[in-house]
Amino acid sequence: MKSARLLGLAFFVFASALSCTDHAPDPVEFQSAEFSKGTLLAPIAITKGDNNTLWVTEQGSATDQGDTHDGAVSMIGADGTVHRAITGFLSKSSVEKMPSGLTHLLYKDGMLYILHGVEGRLYKANVSAWKPGDAPLKAMDLSYEDLGSFVKAQFPDPATAESNLYNLAWGPGGDLFITDAAGNMIIRRKSDGSKSVFATFPDFDNPKKPVGGPTVDFVPTGIAWDGSKFFVTSLTGFPFNAGLAEIKTVDQMGSVSDYKKGFTTLVDVVLTDSNKPLVLHFSDFSPSFIFEQNKGTVNSEDGGVVLAGLNMPTDIEKVYTNTYYVVSLGNSKVYKLTY
Repeated sequence: MKSARLLGLAFFVFASALSCTDHAPDPVEFQSAEFSKGTLLAPIAITKGDNNTLWVTEQGSATDQGDTHDGAVSMIGADGTVHRAITGFLSKSSVEKMPSGLTHLLYKDGMLYILHGVEGRLYKANVSAWKPGDAPLKAMDLSYEDLGSFVKAQFPDPATAESNLYNLAWGPGGDLFITDAAGNMIIRRKSDGSKSVFATFPDFDNPKKPVGGPTVDFVPTGIAWDGSKFFVTSLTGFPFNAGLAEIKTVDQMGSVSDYKKGFTTLVDVVLTDSNKPLVLHFSDFSPSFIFEQNKGTVNSEDGGVVLAGLNMPTDIEKVYTNTYYVVSLGNSKVYKLTY
């Protein structure tokens, strides 16, 4: 009996040791290398596909001179080569003289779920049979759902309300949960296409008034599901004051709670192997009212800098243990991060 107990103890210790090595420690410092090979037109987001591929949204080339229709979704192969897969999305000019249009996307079972912030649409594309070398699919041929109108209908005057579908994540029940950066809410979209408001984020007092007005918008951006709750990041509205962005959690009932504060212009969140959030800081907003170049960072939940010097990053994705990818809007590149 004594030897049996010792054997049992030895097995327990061995099994515990194995469980502790199931995943690597969370990153404390990334090494960065340029990954994408080819032209990307204002890339903003990536998602993992099959066979070591990535899918990336490109906002296109619109400027203050007018709209274009060269927004695209491209596949990036395992060697970093860019292949145009879907073309013809609206690229909208803006007062910032930068294009806007496509935002984030997700891949699942051969389907891409693609958000277009300006149009307020969730596009769906079956890319299961598409391969590099095939003619690109056309945006006009894709099916879509109008989610922007649903967001605007939640306000007293839908005609003047704004919507900017920004990011999305799978959550409870296999439903899609979508952040709207202009509507300051999360939409829940069920598999049958029905929609509901899952959570809202109220404005808060502006500590720097009168610059920017009496209150500041929360502006939800990144969203990640850890199996029991969502982590949601905030950009904050103009004047993008330092230290006002934060990470909040949202439970399965849509209740919002504070998690971590003291950040600046957060645009995305990704979970590590231990389900801890890493967040992406877009840039610092200068006194001359411009976003500064090469000020973007990847930060731990406690504010530690895991990678600095990024040029206006907009998305970070964990693809494997020890391997993440980040999109640089400022450089029109995708970078591979390892540790």
